Amino acid sequence: MDIRHIRYFLAVAEEQNFTRAAAKMGIGQPPLSQQIKDLEHEIGAPLFHRLAHGAELTEVGKAFLQEAVHVITQVERAKSAAQRAARGITGRLRVGFSASAIFNAIVPTAIRAFQQAYPEVNLSLNESNTSQLLTKLANEELDVVFIRPGSIKLDSVDFQLLDEEPMKIVLPHEHPLATHTVLPLTALRDEPFVMFPRTVGFSLYDEIIMTCRRVGFEPKIGQVVPQISSVVTLVAAGLGVSIVPGSIAQVKIHGIEYLDIEGDAPVARLAIASRRHEHSIIVQHFKTLTLSRLES
Repeated sequence: MDIRHIRYFLAVAEEQNFTRAAAKMGIGQPPLSQQIKDLEHEIGAPLFHRLAHGAELTEVGKAFLQEAVHVITQVERAKSAAQRAARGITGRLRVGFSASAIFNAIVPTAIRAFQQAYPEVNLSLNESNTSQLLTKLANEELDVVFIRPGSIKLDSVDFQLLDEEPMKIVLPHEHPLATHTVLPLTALRDEPFVMFPRTVGFSLYDEIIMTCRRVGFEPKIGQVVPQISSVVTLVAAGLGVSIVPGSIAQVKIHGIEYLDIEGDAPVARLAIASRRHEHSIIVQHFKTLTLSRLES
């Protein structure tokens, strides 16, 4: 017994006539009759009374009809679910982002736009450092990640640059230099830096250190905080100065000042990364939507 037999049966039951049912199904009447006979043979009892001008369900046929309708309904639901999944309308998407990346407006905007465009996709979010995000991506624990890309390139990962935002100096409000709006990095030559470990964000860490070296000094690392978002809190406490991505300036904490950098300044890059040979249509939808928002 297959779905074709059930569809033929339902057509005859609805039309109460083999000839009309055959026309409805687009086949000849003799092949249709044979299909019904095959079905009756498999069941072991007649499903229809053959009348002079039509067909009438037997008691067996009436019992079969109730379940046959449910079977076809379930088949149609399964077909629809498969088609929706194939179009990327349903399914799941696991998005990762680094602690500093989430401050860039591109990231929350992309997530919000995707949720609105594909409300039936189960979206989960994961915050971690860049190294862990790339590991989870490679291990298929995440599908797409927003990171601060560094010099490391992975053959298995596809990176697309989204933004290059200038970084800013962050000072305690009471610091003598806080009266300025713009400063060169060299003004921080003798200041203790509040920094995060390189393992938390190696690309930002390296960018800051290398730019300081490029302008002629080695930054003095004072306090080390567990994550980038904690930097401004310790600066506000007067424990040092720091350099952060410009988008973090939206974090308004009492007791700090953000200053633009004059001359050679570090840049915080933002990229979206996915597996190079990713076949998921949902991932493609997310990346396409993210990139399209940049162009609009």
